[in-house]
Amino acid sequence: MRRARPPDRRRQGAHYPGRVTESPRERLSTARLYLCTDARTEQGDLAAFLDAALSGGVDIVQLRDKTLEARDELAALEVMREACERHGALLAVNDRADIAHAARADVLHLGQNDLPVPYARDIIGDGPLIGRSNNNLRMATASATEEGVDYFCVGPTWPTPTKPGRPAAGLSLVHEIAALRSQRPWFAIGGIDLANLDEVLEAGATRVVVVRAITQADDPHAAAVEFKRRLSAAD
Repeated sequence: MRRARPPDRRRQGAHYPGRVTESPRERLSTARLYLCTDARTEQGDLAAFLDAALSGGVDIVQLRDKTLEARDELAALEVMREACERHGALLAVNDRADIAHAARADVLHLGQNDLPVPYARDIIGDGPLIGRSNNNLRMATASATEEGVDYFCVGPTWPTPTKPGRPAAGLSLVHEIAALRSQRPWFAIGGIDLANLDEVLEAGATRVVVVRAITQADDPHAAAVEFKRRLSAAD
């Protein structure tokens, strides 16, 4: 697998430290491509990988790496924050409200079995956004109206190794959530790649979360560009 390389030129219209003028909520409203990645400890290329993916059009990037101790997670998040600031993207933390607070994250993402939203809000304060994961219609419908939730995800659409043992919710859940016409942003997640993206879009999603389709791509920049092009065309 080819190592991620920084792109030759920065993303057009990118923001740099001290120049981001939109609030996290405003940036969320236009976000379409959400990337989850580990700290890329094995590859040793986190900064270069992020520059490649973010310059390709990733709007939100979340660190999801269960192997890290808190100190190492914060170190990786510092690298990610610098990259997100260079490209005007949102930085998300998975599960840990304390880590999100310490890292000055833009987003805290919570599963249904994680810290309840009011307690998480007490820790992170009013500024950061909160997202919710859902794998059935009942949970997703609740997340569409739950106080304190800013966006939600539905899936997994297809089986994925990031959620071992969890059965796929299927495209039917995407259809059902699209029919709700929620005013709250939502993302389809789980096994989504460029080969099946059109099916997800046809089911009614306009935002997606991806993992391997970019983290394992030979060219993460090109993969992100193609995702963003097709998401923008379908919007």
